[in-house]
Amino acid sequence: MTMIDERRWHEDPWDNPEITDALVVERPPRHRRPFKWVVWLLMFLGFAALVVVGVGGLWYTQQVNPPGDAGDPVTFTVNADDTLQTVSARLESMDLVGKAWVFRWYVDHHGGLELTTGYYQLRPNDHMGNIMRVLRTPPSQTFTKVTFPEGFTYSKMAARLEQKVARMSASAFGVAATDGAVRSKYSPAGVNSLEGLLFPDTYQVSNGETEQQVVQRMVGLMERVATQEDIEVKSKSSCGYSPYQALVVASLIEREAKVPEDRAKIARVICNRLFLGMPLQIDASLYYQQDGSMPFSELRKIDTPYNTYLHTGLPPTPIANPGRASIQAALNPVANPSLGDPICKNLPPDTACLYLYYVLADADGHHVFAATPEQHAANVKKAREAGLL
Repeated sequence: MTMIDERRWHEDPWDNPEITDALVVERPPRHRRPFKWVVWLLMFLGFAALVVVGVGGLWYTQQVNPPGDAGDPVTFTVNADDTLQTVSARLESMDLVGKAWVFRWYVDHHGGLELTTGYYQLRPNDHMGNIMRVLRTPPSQTFTKVTFPEGFTYSKMAARLEQKVARMSASAFGVAATDGAVRSKYSPAGVNSLEGLLFPDTYQVSNGETEQQVVQRMVGLMERVATQEDIEVKSKSSCGYSPYQALVVASLIEREAKVPEDRAKIARVICNRLFLGMPLQIDASLYYQQDGSMPFSELRKIDTPYNTYLHTGLPPTPIANPGRASIQAALNPVANPSLGDPICKNLPPDTACLYLYYVLADADGHHVFAATPEQHAANVKKAREAGLL
């Protein structure tokens, strides 16, 4: 057996079984766990992003198209110095949109918005697309049809305008019709009221108009109609009226006449009574600016400039706004009855036969006319017996 020279032997750590066993058992750890966490983190972030996008999309959809029905229209004003920034902020403050910046983003991504000064009718809780559509339509292109019947006073016109055009105010219309800012060429000095100077008709009221502008249009149309009827010449030649006085007479006819054929006859009665210095005794004038439910017997006792039983001459202003037919009648009263007319019979010699009285004759509104107090008293008796008075 060969002996190993201990001097040449070098100790090797691999000869130690404890060390080699340990090396075999304790293998280097594999670095897979960090990668696994990264995958899970990315998956979580992706899911979170989907949730955020979904929630954000739902929120945006509800901002653009709020749930529920749109509310009643409200007036929104675009001023001359407005921008998309100021308009959107005001839309939010008026609860017409949820968020101003969302509206601006929506506008920017849907073709933009060119603002036009004026008034707009917008509905709370409406789709932003509808709000944009309304704001894109110039107010001059949006109209509301409003009809003012003949015989309406300016206060009734104001109420009708407010009823038909929600953004319009009856009080603002009334101010415009009485403060003197708008005048007619027929307005006498010292009279600011436009009663009788507003032509009753059907108007297309623009969404860009103010109450004063509507009043101005109505005055302009009355001036045009009066010019067409040659009021400057005929008012003087018919009964010696001024154009304004002719409109006062037209307003009395408008309120008194119930059927067309009576208008010109009532015009002649008024003309005759004024010429003779008789009080007009026109019932309709007593009701002007008074409580319409008050009994007529009490109205006759109230001393106002419009009480044509107590005062001679014309009322100081028209009592309503007359239509064309009544203006024509005031300027073209019928001739007085001929001697062959039944009401001219049995008159004293050298007595002119004039239309001086009238009273209701039937339920349809026709009047019967008379030349003497006795004839009129007989007609009044018949009217009372028929239940017309």
